[in-house]
Amino acid sequence: MNKYRRRGFTLIELLLVLVILATLATIVVPKFTKRSLQAKITTANTQITNLSTAINNFEIDNTRFPTTSEGLRALVEKPANADRWKMPYMDKGIPKDPWGNEYVYKQPGTHNEYGFDLSSAGPDGIVGNDNDITNWSEDD
Repeated sequence: MNKYRRRGFTLIELLLVLVILATLATIVVPKFTKRSLQAKITTANTQITNLSTAINNFEIDNTRFPTTSEGLRALVEKPANADRWKMPYMDKGIPKDPWGNEYVYKQPGTHNEYGFDLSSAGPDGIVGNDNDITNWSEDD
């Protein structure tokens, strides 16, 4: 028996392990990426619902929706002509969408003529295409 015999991994064994790990990564990483995107879309939908509730509460108190120029800031800072403004309608301020962009608010809305349009530009950050997240449905 050779007392100098090494006990370790050969270069081929290490390369084989790296190939196996790389193969597993190419299978697993895309699945996590899709889950991450879906989680962000769900977050944006939830935030739009919460903002819509706050806008509706503003309307109940002030008998009008915030104007486009007042924007979503009217939910946290009292506008000059909102005498019946009762509170910050959003406790933690106005969130940005999960991709770091501002939500787009328009009143009167193009899609909600007697209400307001509220949307996120979605994952690509471009307003007006198919991956926008909105408070209206294209079927309307």
